[in-house]
Amino acid sequence: MSAHTPYRAIFCDVRTDRTIDILPLRDVSIDDYIGKPGALSGTIPIPDSAIAARVARIEEGRTAVYLERGGDLWWGGIIWTSTLQSDGRGVLSLSLQAATFDSYATRRRIRADLAFPPTDQLELARELWRHLQRAEGGDIGVTYGTESSGRLQSASWRDGDEVLYSEAIEGLAASENGFEQQISVFRDPVTGNRTRQLRLGSPRIHTGVTDLVLDRPGAILSYSFPRDATRGGTTSRARGASVNANQAEESRPVYSDELVAQDLIDGGWPRIDLASDHNTVGDKAALTSLAAAELAQARGAVVIPAITIRLGGVVPPTLLGRTTRIRITDEWHPEGLDARYRIIGAKVTPPERGRPDTAELYLEEV
Repeated sequence: MSAHTPYRAIFCDVRTDRTIDILPLRDVSIDDYIGKPGALSGTIPIPDSAIAARVARIEEGRTAVYLERGGDLWWGGIIWTSTLQSDGRGVLSLSLQAATFDSYATRRRIRADLAFPPTDQLELARELWRHLQRAEGGDIGVTYGTESSGRLQSASWRDGDEVLYSEAIEGLAASENGFEQQISVFRDPVTGNRTRQLRLGSPRIHTGVTDLVLDRPGAILSYSFPRDATRGGTTSRARGASVNANQAEESRPVYSDELVAQDLIDGGWPRIDLASDHNTVGDKAALTSLAAAELAQARGAVVIPAITIRLGGVVPPTLLGRTTRIRITDEWHPEGLDARYRIIGAKVTPPERGRPDTAELYLEEV
């Protein structure tokens, strides 16, 4: 990032959030998604020994980085890898790869017997994060809301199975009428402190009460509407863990009923099969719920529209979950497209070397 960029990179201790330094970061790219970790990549130039001593304080796995734009936090996560590089002229730099704070759950495993009676599914997700952070050295400062879904789930995990916390949460979220999750970073409006909060929504996360209106011609620089039948289907089955009480017999996995999108078949679609594996699930009803959710999300052809917009003062930092109204007039849409979508992912590219400040938004129909 140049001296004129509206962004700045703040490096902090993962556990305490104590600021370590504010350093220049160039060739930056950030993305974030609902339901999966986002990423940051960038390079810190090291022109002299004084900067080198400051950069050396960055430690992979225990240093966090925030990207701030105009006083708002647009991204936050943990630095997992770095590469010290020297080019042919002897110029040093440190390239960084970081992932949003929910990536921490991909580095932690359930190492205790956990069993929950029928509990609101969003409270189950919070309980898993509480258990994750309760262990010595495990608290990374993620806070929680009070969302509820009204849908009860029972769940259990066994010590020794080495199930990732992320897998456990994703398994709960992926069931029929499940939920969405994301860790949002922002400044507390009262204290100004940086906050990392687990956001949950059932069945969807929604942000804001008014539509973000984007036009082409206008703020929309480009768009794409891909349709992919290789990722979709008209039937679905979920396969689970192998359960066998008789060791003399062959072990076979539990599997769900085959679910069929009969309306698509009746409408002329061919039979296209979806399948998924869930090695920690041994209950047929739970697997059937997972198969139903997969079929609901991937009926026929999968469509994930994307638009690239020019960032400006009208675009808020909290984009994920926001509903946007897209208005496009061009040769394909001579009468004008006017449709509403929900933002489920965002990739932001800060301005650099004459490149504009842009964001690519990934959308789903609402």
